[in-house]
Amino acid sequence: MNGLTTPLNMQVHYISFSAHADFAQTSMFLKELMPPNIILVPGEANEMGRLKQKLITQFAYRNTKIISPKNCQSVEMYFNSEKMAKTIGRLAENTHEVGETVSGLLVKKAFTYQIMALDDLHAFSVESLPDEESGGPAFRVHQRLTVKYESEKHISLHWRPDPISDMVSDSVVALVLNISCEIPKVAVESEEATKTEEENNKKAEKVIHALLVSLFGENGKLVISVDGNAS
Repeated sequence: MNGLTTPLNMQVHYISFSAHADFAQTSMFLKELMPPNIILVPGEANEMGRLKQKLITQFAYRNTKIISPKNCQSVEMYFNSEKMAKTIGRLAENTHEVGETVSGLLVKKAFTYQIMALDDLHAFSVESLPDEESGGPAFRVHQRLTVKYESEKHISLHWRPDPISDMVSDSVVALVLNISCEIPKVAVESEEATKTEEENNKKAEKVIHALLVSLFGENGKLVISVDGNAS
């Protein structure tokens, strides 16, 4: 102060606020995790090279892959994981011993794997759809979903799984389940009227058509197939 030396009657401590870990902290962290792959974030080339060599020496007893990529350099890593498959159908009728070879068709469904006999594919496959011209009338919704009239109190929905078709099917199912609570405003014959097979089919067409119109609007494209005739 003013060129004079003033005695310092206090202690001075230096605290680093750097968010970067040093070698001791990094090596301790890696010892806890013991990862099979270590990728060093690009930094100063000489320092990153020294860090890489120290880690290679430290983890020499393990098969650890240590990579120090350059900027914009792609890195590939490979992981070995076990996959489990469940036998269904005829293959599940017998108990298999450990190490026994099972021959069948491996089918992936979502994130699960199933092994089935080739002859059981038609029974467990979700890709097969019924013949739309057989039985009662069938409705096609957006060319993705088939609503088929089976009986007075039974209809069946058939579709191939994909995100859009699943969304359409969920909407149709929700309407069908609530039909007893919210019946559309359509003309329906009284229960005392004579119920011939032709009248029942026409009534089912009206009810299902009204449900689909309330869901997809008047401009929605609807293909109706009755006795092999499409309209």
